[in-house]
Amino acid sequence: MADWIRSNDVLGTTNRGNPCESGLCTLCRADCKGKCETWLGSMVGRKLLYPRDFGLVTAGSANTTHVGVNYNGLRIQGGVYGAKGLPPGLTTSADDCVFPNVSVETEFGNKVKTKARVPLMTGALGSTIIAAKYWESFATGAALVGFPIVVGENVVGVDRQSVINNGRVTKAPELDRRIDTFLRYYDGYGSIIVQLNVEDTRNGVAEYVVDKYGDKVTIELKWGQGAKNIGGEIQVSSYDYAMFLKDRGYVVDPDPSLPDVKDAFDRNAIRAFARHSRLGYTDLTSEAAVRENFMQSVDYLRSLGYQRVTLKTGSYGMEGLAMAIKYASEAELDLLTIDGSGGGTGMSPWNMMETWGVPSVLLHAKANQYGEMLANAGKNVVDMAFAGGLAREDHIFKALALGAPFTKLICMGRALMIPGFVGSNVEGVLKGEDREAIVDGELVRRDTVHGTWDKLPATVREIGHSVDEIFAGYHEVQDRLGKDEMKNVPYGAIAIWTLADKLAAGLQQLMAGARKFSLNQIDRSDLVSANRETEEETGIPFITDVDDDKARKILAS
Repeated sequence: MADWIRSNDVLGTTNRGNPCESGLCTLCRADCKGKCETWLGSMVGRKLLYPRDFGLVTAGSANTTHVGVNYNGLRIQGGVYGAKGLPPGLTTSADDCVFPNVSVETEFGNKVKTKARVPLMTGALGSTIIAAKYWESFATGAALVGFPIVVGENVVGVDRQSVINNGRVTKAPELDRRIDTFLRYYDGYGSIIVQLNVEDTRNGVAEYVVDKYGDKVTIELKWGQGAKNIGGEIQVSSYDYAMFLKDRGYVVDPDPSLPDVKDAFDRNAIRAFARHSRLGYTDLTSEAAVRENFMQSVDYLRSLGYQRVTLKTGSYGMEGLAMAIKYASEAELDLLTIDGSGGGTGMSPWNMMETWGVPSVLLHAKANQYGEMLANAGKNVVDMAFAGGLAREDHIFKALALGAPFTKLICMGRALMIPGFVGSNVEGVLKGEDREAIVDGELVRRDTVHGTWDKLPATVREIGHSVDEIFAGYHEVQDRLGKDEMKNVPYGAIAIWTLADKLAAGLQQLMAGARKFSLNQIDRSDLVSANRETEEETGIPFITDVDDDKARKILAS
């Protein structure tokens, strides 16, 4: 892997910790005071697309990251003439072919289409404390921008206030909060997706959701994720909570019901417990058995009334990838999210995250190859989303092109959480930890904003001192909602809007340079490999081989 650049003098960004391929630090902290590209982009937005200090500087590419097989080993091919996919009403005149006219809207689904204003979706935000704390920002931001957000596994099971009788949940206040927060600003773009794992299935989460929310919710089966190859995990520091989770049927390590463990906890020899989910399909011994079980699960979900069903799979080997694509296609699922190794998570064994599974670019390249095999055989191919260490607008373009024509969305985990952290930290300083809001004409207390700063750090004061100065997207959100409703919008959601605007504008510019004015025009010919190893593994031709025959014809004519 390349030695990723820690600081970027051109943009004025730097990583607090060790950077990874995505440009994010390997360890991303909610209380970070800056300033990686994603952190800073959450406030200044599309301004960060350009070098700083315009008028005083010139800038040139560092051009140091094209080593090894990874997304940075791919480059985007520009075009010198033509324009494809112009939105209706536009012509090929130079006045119409400008980057703001590029459409980045997308849709996915089989019989029922889901629209998104930008080709983004969140990773699964489940039972981790950080997902619960910042959910209001995450879900409100997703709804305002108009992209799907995923409620991850185990939200019901870890909620002390949920009620489960005879293996069926009858009350789920935290899950209700997650769904209702998104639906408050939902306007037909994006979706709220609820994920199921082994424990969720046992607890009747699918039945509870469809009975209460009907077709407003998309349901997702989960096979795995790229960060780890075991079930979901959280860490808890309360003995009583550890026992609660044990009684709920979870695997808790160490086992709090053992007297020696209780004694060790009382002596501070043990200070935390890890809660684990179970692996799926452990009782099946063949691919055929997995297929039968999977199809039965999809049929059952549809019999409950779900109109949209999706699947999330992790960075398993080629057999697992082929199974996911084939089964999801045969079952006419609405989306398959393929998560490569290298992506981030809330809690995974570190060396497992470092060493298990198929890296994203390799997994995604194979997904495209397998999709083409089905398509060439005349079979339906499920719409796909690619995930795993993707954070910037160039990542979006490259992943969409690498998986074209099957890839409709790019799934971002940590990159779409960072603005939620930044906004909450700013709000904690400017409004105080407990904030109030006008709801239905009454002054009510709201959830704490979970800010971690005592004062605005210098990195933020360089940008501004008030919310409308700090967040470039503030006035756009206000224009959308009105001044009165802005009182109810968490700053983290404004930050998500701001970052999404930066990513969308950057994607528009890349697409315009490739002469592609609609997302469905992006294809693999828009990419070239920057090294021979990447060419061999992805099937994307080496940069100087592409169109070399055309060049020689021109010169020889």
